[in-house]
Amino acid sequence: VQLVESGGGSVQAGGSLRLSCAASGYTGGTKSMAWFRQAPGKEREGVAVIVTGWSSTHYADSVKGRFTISHDNAKNTVYLQMNSLIPEDTAMYYCAAGTGSVFMTAFQALSPKAYNAWGQGTQVTVS
Repeated sequence: VQLVESGGGSVQAGGSLRLSCAASGYTGGTKSMAWFRQAPGKEREGVAVIVTGWSSTHYADSVKGRFTISHDNAKNTVYLQMNSLIPEDTAMYYCAAGTGSVFMTAFQALSPKAYNAWGQGTQVTVS
């Protein structure tokens, strides 16, 4: 699976951005897709997950109520709508694909270990 992110950029606090991640190649084994982020000097953090066949979602506590993950099956694309952005959201955002099922706990789903394909990342800067 190849993943290509887009939609990052610079925005003022309180603003919104929508990230996109297009998947190509063999996607038949993909059951979950996720967004992670990594700020300089910090570990990679799970932000949002969607189990594609079920539309089941998980979110990090820090983004609940502000971010929404969605998936377009026809386009093999996952989106992350980010509203009410704050400076602490500044990071490189990565798309990931994995084989985890709807039976994953939130802890499992938001762990990088659950994913075996990664995009190159797109930068989000909030000032």
